[in-house]
Amino acid sequence: MSITAERKQALITEYATKGGDTGSPEVQVAILTVRISNLTEHFKTHAKDNHSRRGLLKLVSQRRSLLDYLKKKDEGRYKSLIERLGIRR
Repeated sequence: MSITAERKQALITEYATKGGDTGSPEVQVAILTVRISNLTEHFKTHAKDNHSRRGLLKLVSQRRSLLDYLKKKDEGRYKSLIERLGIRR
């Protein structure tokens, strides 16, 4: 269910806006997207896991807030990010 350190590092290098960047909205949204997809796969076999479902809803809300912030600050970066991640919006 959790993301491996190697996968997380690959996401950071792929979505970073500059060297050593781990806190930009692009990186945070990419990491949250992978965690959300992992939890979505988990629910295909564990449909009644309501404790994890609450965590999933928190992750989705956090990602939505970051995307709203990015859209407000720079709409071009927002559009390119959702296109790269394949998020429907």
